[in-house]
Amino acid sequence: MLKSKTLLILIISFLFISLTKPDKTFMIFQFPQHQIPRIDGDFLDWKMVPDAYVVGLDELKNTVFGEGEDQNPQDFDLKVKVGWVKGLNRLYFYIEAYDDFWDFEDDQLGQDIFELVVDGDASGGSFINQKNWNFNKRLEDQPFFEGSGTHAQNYHIFTPAFQKDWAMAWGNKPWIKEFPYANVAYQYDFKPGESGILKMEFYVTAYDFASHDRPENSIESTFKENKNIGISWSMLDFDGEKCESFMNLSHDVRMISDASYLRVFKLMPIEDASKEPITANWKFSIDQIEKKRIHFYDHSTGEITKWHWDFGDGTTSDEKNPIHQYSKKNVWTVKLTVEGSTAKSERSKVWEVLTE
Repeated sequence: MLKSKTLLILIISFLFISLTKPDKTFMIFQFPQHQIPRIDGDFLDWKMVPDAYVVGLDELKNTVFGEGEDQNPQDFDLKVKVGWVKGLNRLYFYIEAYDDFWDFEDDQLGQDIFELVVDGDASGGSFINQKNWNFNKRLEDQPFFEGSGTHAQNYHIFTPAFQKDWAMAWGNKPWIKEFPYANVAYQYDFKPGESGILKMEFYVTAYDFASHDRPENSIESTFKENKNIGISWSMLDFDGEKCESFMNLSHDVRMISDASYLRVFKLMPIEDASKEPITANWKFSIDQIEKKRIHFYDHSTGEITKWHWDFGDGTTSDEKNPIHQYSKKNVWTVKLTVEGSTAKSERSKVWEVLTE
């Protein structure tokens, strides 16, 4: 209980301690859709992520104790990789951390914590109402987390979790840390008070608006290549009865409640080593006036110079994004063939044209 109170005092007392936020853009690795990281504690999926994506201890500053000091890796060391998958609005994290004293016996907040903040549309602004922590000013009928954490999310991730949930979601929507909106796996062999290396992987879902009552009323962030989002993290290193350091990526403790102090992370295109030279793919939409008129759209990847569509009814097209009208409803197989200077790829899809 003592350590939990100490943590709350630290958050409140040092809320306005700040340094100049560094100007740098970090990279988020794009995993191929057929190589989505498995949250299983194996970590082999992360071998494909280049070292250029690693965010190390040297990027963090201690903004509470020894203000602005660099960290000693012999006391605590940290490496973080961040990933994403096109089509999913999730952020994947791999953490490898060394501590000379892992503190995780406390059943509340007084333990080693990786505090993560995500602002999926980089909108910035306050998202945690610090006045809620002042019980003397809050009205008796005022909800403790009223309106908190809706447009950006703060996760207190326990490293490791011991006989409790893996994280506390700060705000009025605790469901964001539950599966399938998040998931986690650990690997470690130390006991409380011992030194050692912790490895963990997890994902969280980003929300532009996280409703307090249920996910169905929430709005997920939309991820696409080259989009910038706001992310930062702090490491709270407890060694026994006290928090020894509050090191964070923003170099400003206000990151815990105001997304304007987060760092810029870019959703990177897929690395050349992870993609095929050419991959055929396509989508379609149905004309709203003439229901059997179909708009086809090329979604292939790679350096493509030729397109060939076979609509399955004996007609073809060499346009990139053709429009085709079927004479009757049927089950059709449509195939797109794309070619480049060094490769060729095909993609067929079977689907129905049902309308008259």
